[in-house]
Amino acid sequence: MKTNYMLILLVLSIMTVSCGNDTKKPIADQTPIAVKINEGNENTNHSFLTASGTIQAVKSANLSTRMMGFVTNTPVNVGDKVQKGQLLLAINNSDLQAKLSQVNAGITEATAAFTNAEKDYNRYKNLFADHSASQKELDDMTAHYNMAQARLEGAKQMKNEVDAQFAYANIRAPFDGVVTGKFIKNGDMANPGMPLISLESPEHFEVMAMVPESEISKITSGISVNVLVKSINKTVKGNVSEVSSSAKNTGGQYLVKIALNNPETAILSGMFVTVQFPLETQTSANMVLIPVEALVTKGQLSGVYTISDGNTALLRWLRLGRTFGNQIEVLSGLNSDESYIVSADGKLYNGVNVTIQ
Repeated sequence: MKTNYMLILLVLSIMTVSCGNDTKKPIADQTPIAVKINEGNENTNHSFLTASGTIQAVKSANLSTRMMGFVTNTPVNVGDKVQKGQLLLAINNSDLQAKLSQVNAGITEATAAFTNAEKDYNRYKNLFADHSASQKELDDMTAHYNMAQARLEGAKQMKNEVDAQFAYANIRAPFDGVVTGKFIKNGDMANPGMPLISLESPEHFEVMAMVPESEISKITSGISVNVLVKSINKTVKGNVSEVSSSAKNTGGQYLVKIALNNPETAILSGMFVTVQFPLETQTSANMVLIPVEALVTKGQLSGVYTISDGNTALLRWLRLGRTFGNQIEVLSGLNSDESYIVSADGKLYNGVNVTIQ
């Protein structure tokens, strides 16, 4: 019985091995992934630095008032185009109207007194010339005439003061532009110095960029720069118009203004940009730049796929530096004469077979 049992086990083992040998087939060769490579570093002579900035209108204003009062009229809304001198906001000015009436009454009274004093002065001048009036009488009329003239001038200056106060009760556009902000509505109380309406001209734009202290000495006014507008993915030309010489209030960053040349109509105030400043003194013959889209990131690590001698993908980790538009500087991990994969028709991983298109 034991012998039969052993025979059965032996037969089963042979059948198992036989079946396994029948199902084992050679693994088919893996289809290589088609890739595109960049033969070495084609852009090794870039001599510029980059800085982030924002676009703003050259003409812009936050309008406020010097008087306190309730807002009675706001005839414009955000986005409205306005002309210079157009009414933007009105504040209750009943007290000014009353004061203006008093001033006008004072001017009328002072004008009548001056006219009468002028007639008396001219009369006494003629009398004095005919020796019919004394010197003292002429002096008294002259003094009376001068005082009447001074009172009239004072009344007119009071009217100018009231008219100036009306300019703060009726806020008008200082230039042609577009309303970009409205911070108050009818019935609200307007306080001195509080922003009420913001206005800007959309015709001319400039960029406000911050440059570190280590690079500011290399930037001079008037140089031409490239400005990459990230939101619309376009590059426009500009010229440095101002370079600040102090970073006292900007935390070690120096303010640089760039005037844009013929900006795109799609550009709006507040858009973020990257400015490329050319640096003639910088030598960058050995700089290695690669496209940002070629990077592979895992956590805080960044690298690119290279091609091994066996035509397989090999991930190479890199140490990166500054960004130059859509390219980034490689500080270590890739030589300028080495090729790397820019794009692939499939998913890349270490050891996968690749073929160069």
